[in-house]
Amino acid sequence: MADYKAPLRDMRFVLNEVFEAPRLWAGLPALADVVDADTADAILEEAGKVTARTVAALNRSGDEEGCRWEDGVVHTPAGFQEAYATYAEGGWIGVGGDPLHGGMGMPKAISAQVEEMVNSANLSFGLYPMLTAGACLAINVHGSDELRQRYLPNMYGGVWAGSMCLTEPHAGTDLGIIRTRAEPQADGSYKVSGTKIFITGGEHDLTENIIHLVLAKLPDAPPGPKGISLFLVPKVMVEADGSLGARNALSCGSIEHKMGIKASATCVMNFDGATGWLVGEVNKGLAAMFTMMNYERLGVGIQGLSTGERSYQSAVEYARERLQSRSPSGPEAKDKVADPIIVHPDVRRMLLTMKALNEGGRAFSTYVALQLDTAKFSDDPDTRLAAEDKVALLTPVAKAFLTDMGLETTIHGQQVFGGHGYIREWGQEQLVRDCRITQIYEGTNGIQALDLMGRKVVGSAGRFYERFSNEVKAFIESAGREQGEFIEPLKAALANLDDLTAWVLERARTNPNEIGAASVEYLHVFGYTAYAFMWALMARTASGKDGEDAFYATKLGTARFYFARLLPRIHSLTASVKAGSDSLYLLDAAQF
Repeated sequence: MADYKAPLRDMRFVLNEVFEAPRLWAGLPALADVVDADTADAILEEAGKVTARTVAALNRSGDEEGCRWEDGVVHTPAGFQEAYATYAEGGWIGVGGDPLHGGMGMPKAISAQVEEMVNSANLSFGLYPMLTAGACLAINVHGSDELRQRYLPNMYGGVWAGSMCLTEPHAGTDLGIIRTRAEPQADGSYKVSGTKIFITGGEHDLTENIIHLVLAKLPDAPPGPKGISLFLVPKVMVEADGSLGARNALSCGSIEHKMGIKASATCVMNFDGATGWLVGEVNKGLAAMFTMMNYERLGVGIQGLSTGERSYQSAVEYARERLQSRSPSGPEAKDKVADPIIVHPDVRRMLLTMKALNEGGRAFSTYVALQLDTAKFSDDPDTRLAAEDKVALLTPVAKAFLTDMGLETTIHGQQVFGGHGYIREWGQEQLVRDCRITQIYEGTNGIQALDLMGRKVVGSAGRFYERFSNEVKAFIESAGREQGEFIEPLKAALANLDDLTAWVLERARTNPNEIGAASVEYLHVFGYTAYAFMWALMARTASGKDGEDAFYATKLGTARFYFARLLPRIHSLTASVKAGSDSLYLLDAAQF
């Protein structure tokens, strides 16, 4: 596998040139004195170094060794403790954290790039700081001053880690039926009892303490999701002076033996009357958890992008060096026994598909991150509301489409290697295995599609969608005639998506099955159209500069490939949606 190199040039292009993020930050009072272009560039440069030099080196060895569970203790692979300490010392766990409690205070648009780098370098490793950052966000927004002051500094500093404990053996996505209970105590604490499964980083040896955020129900809680509360439950009790005390009444019962991300501990966690504290309001636990969910789901989408980027880097290097057969137009490497496989049309198709999806995904994830920043930091209510609406709409697209395209991309990378792609030591098969989980956790992609179609499009009566559609239309109207080769297909794709959205809204009024039947294909039509918007933006930025810098010429060539070969996928997907739900119900359960 090729050594990982952070795609800093492309990240800077997206942040500084396409979206002019420094101008946005300067207009947000909370960020104006915190970050500018130079600060962002320095952060990305250093993050690129630590991920490439320290974290990436453990990717294959971590996969080979995996985590080990012994008598309730989880041991991470060799080198992980040292690498985590180096990563934490650099402040990377708190890159987006509140400066009042030791975080860097960077906007999501920057932390998203850091997330991409660490996950490209080593997805298993990247999960540990990701879960900690998410737990910090929930505590910072919903926790009391006492909880924030007691826990956040050590969590941002990487001295302590965090986890999210949601899922139970009998309850996957349906959190309303969880059985974990929290009994109130006279001192204001709670005794939490229950079993949680699939808990990433629930137990490990990277930090001296792990702070669990646990969903549970009080004895008198109303049924369903309205009765869920959120509790902070430390692995080791923290004394009033901040020192560590006794071990809390919780344990890791086992770890899962998984298809991929083997160096990430996926735990069964048992809480046996463990002491915890309420985070937020009683019976408002899901609302508190959803504060971090938009960030976490974008983060999982970025994981799909990350594995695709790593796979692409290795595939390109291999395609340039591997000699097989001659070019269809005649020998190109006449001094060699065969030409490098990059001359062959099908290899170029796969590489360009990877490149177009990765770079489109990087632009889209950054665009969503900028909406999160605007929603969080803008002091204008209308601007903030518009950004919040777009975040709500685009989050399920970011999670599902980026990871679906991530798996496609890693598989293309494996295919470029031919038989060697199936062999462990080349690294491509690991990326396929690692990427596969991203379509499953943080809400399966089918659930994300249902959320997009049911809650965000139909549930808002199309209002959220109109926000996005109107922005694309405004861009189309502002574009010059010289951009016609990109604007016209974007215009047609948006008109198709407008029509498809109206079709589903109309059909859903009389047939509730249409929402679920349309959802996955609809999300993909949306995703390809959103990427077309991203590619049109990038092409506009690159136009006129292609003669002075090969980077811009490459960008325009990739844009042309996207519009010619990938955007047309929307037509078959649209036809599938408009076929309706009837064919899904032609068989009864016994006929399957």
